[in-house]
Amino acid sequence: PPTPPFMYYHFETVWQTAAPADVVFNFIYNSDTWPTWWRGVLAVENITSGNPNGIGDVKRYTWKSILPYRLIFDLELTEKIPNQKLVGKATGELQGDGTWTVEKQNNLTTITYIWRVKTTKKWMNFLAPIAKPFFAWNHNVVMDWGRQGLAKQLNMPVISLKG
Repeated sequence: PPTPPFMYYHFETVWQTAAPADVVFNFIYNSDTWPTWWRGVLAVENITSGNPNGIGDVKRYTWKSILPYRLIFDLELTEKIPNQKLVGKATGELQGDGTWTVEKQNNLTTITYIWRVKTTKKWMNFLAPIAKPFFAWNHNVVMDWGRQGLAKQLNMPVISLKG
């Protein structure tokens, strides 16, 4: 049977900073360090190594936010354009894809994250028709924690334009 629409989520987060694009890209790409600076990222575990460029790398992420649940999913890196773009495919408690883009424009670096996933946890899918707005709010809280953590790592402001 087809997946009901309430199980799908499409998030877009946009941040901006004066930090150099390559520096920002490295913080995003090196997700092994996220638990040290991104509140809500409990663990990042290397599962499989891909090619020397990182394509095919699979990492297991464990996330927690304000709402009392954790999400665990694997993410395989499927595309990498150094200092510009990362694309990954998620499997596990979230299934779908995520794309980070980093662009330098007029002395500012814009970071965009597009996350298109569906949930696989039965209780989440059962509650989704009424709880989806809370799950979306929870996602935005976690992303804002990432923005705050990145600002501390960069030692300069990172502002949220969307998400």
